[in-house]
Amino acid sequence: MKVAVFSTKSYDKEYLDKANAANLHELNYFESSLKLKTVKLTEGYDAVCVFVNDALTKDVIEALAGQQLKAIVLRCAGFNNVDIETACRLGIKVLRVPAYSPNAVAEHAVALIMALNRKTHKAYNRVREGNFSIERLQGFELTGKTVGVVGTGKIGAAFAGIMKGFGCRVVAYDVYRNSSLEAQGVSYLSLDELLRVSDIVSLHCPLTPETNRLINKESIALMKKGAMLINTSRGKLIDTDAAIEALKEGTLGYLGIDVYEQEEKLFFKDLSEIIILDDKIMRLMTFPNVLITAHQAYFTDTALTQIANTTLQNITDIENGAINPQNQVCINMIK
Repeated sequence: MKVAVFSTKSYDKEYLDKANAANLHELNYFESSLKLKTVKLTEGYDAVCVFVNDALTKDVIEALAGQQLKAIVLRCAGFNNVDIETACRLGIKVLRVPAYSPNAVAEHAVALIMALNRKTHKAYNRVREGNFSIERLQGFELTGKTVGVVGTGKIGAAFAGIMKGFGCRVVAYDVYRNSSLEAQGVSYLSLDELLRVSDIVSLHCPLTPETNRLINKESIALMKKGAMLINTSRGKLIDTDAAIEALKEGTLGYLGIDVYEQEEKLFFKDLSEIIILDDKIMRLMTFPNVLITAHQAYFTDTALTQIANTTLQNITDIENGAINPQNQVCINMIK
């Protein structure tokens, strides 16, 4: 199958080429993202392979259908950037990688917590400048703290297990309860109650119409003063304006994010030599109690290998007409 791979970085090509070592498919790489301006690049291809910030809008998918494209293959679990209804209506199959090393994302969430709490990023910079003072580097012990996990799928469950290991009391919110977590002593609460009792809140849910801006002015008002908020899921789970206001007022104690609601204009790019025009992220970067990473939570050898292998298998399955139903996105998943 001839596949156009968009939003390609060096590591994408490396791992996809390894997975395609037998040359079962023709993979052609494009550094640009897939959007209406670049859709012409897909002419003559059987499928496109895309990532989180490719914009597969109704117009883009209609253009793909006009070129007889068979499938959209995602190198990620989330599919909020794809107009699934249009794809299904036009007979274009959409496949994803539903799970890839949930430990990678869970561990990065913990890394954000530890760095924010113990201020290791600040200590590193101080020592490199010959400053060995520990003034204003005070943190707190995680043991005994209440950690709220919003979303207890594979990543949320892995994160909950790690925090239990730190001696934390773990509470959770999800539409569907995870019985194995309950057996480990995790208590399920309403979202409002979770926000009220948690010292740390970590988001591990997908972006849907129901979870869009789940954390907003009203929900932040429910949180403990000085609580920590962590997001390694999707940027639009948080109303950035509300978070900035809460940081300014001192009601939100810490913010650690690996995702951002306008990240498609920023993340995975080197913008060090230009002026960044996104005022919201620039404002966030001025706070000493905010830590931002650029969507790297998944970025481990194990995860990249699993993503590449599943992606290539999805392409092979499309060609053979034997698609894994667990990997196919259907219209019921967005309703």
